[in-house]
Amino acid sequence: MKKITLILICFHTVITYAQDHEKNQEVFKPHHSIALILGHTNTGQGTVDGENKWLSLPSWALDYNYYFNSKWSLGMHNDMILETFKVKDHKTDQESIERTRPIACVVVVSYKPGKHFSFELGAGGEFAKEENFLLSRVGVEYSMELVHTWELIGNITYDLKWQAYNSMTIGVGISKAFGFRKK
Repeated sequence: MKKITLILICFHTVITYAQDHEKNQEVFKPHHSIALILGHTNTGQGTVDGENKWLSLPSWALDYNYYFNSKWSLGMHNDMILETFKVKDHKTDQESIERTRPIACVVVVSYKPGKHFSFELGAGGEFAKEENFLLSRVGVEYSMELVHTWELIGNITYDLKWQAYNSMTIGVGISKAFGFRKK
């Protein structure tokens, strides 16, 4: 009889906790977010005075995302490198390509398997007055909730510019969610 009573008490506790846990979970509502990120874009294909150099260039990003559910989002990520620089030309390996404050616009799909990390994949273009390039992007982002709908974010993205150069950006920023209310 004592064993049955003990088993009933354990099951009652588990069932009660499970029901309470379900009541406290938030219902996801689709929403928008905008992020402003300060970063450095790095490339190993830079040239300075005709010599190959590793370049670390200051950059800004303005990212927009629409969250369909708690795991998936679709966004437009826009990066701007703040300096003029030269990179080695893939086609000739002799000449340099000048880039004057290029802006990259990328359509990105993001997947967030847990609470903090997101993985992104996208395609778009890098635009500068000299020449435009198609690009593919992969990235990872870590987010941490600050207050209400504000988040602190850190990200690493890798851009493969087709027929041009590659770059990696490391950034830190802040994002704000819109279109839903948190309890």
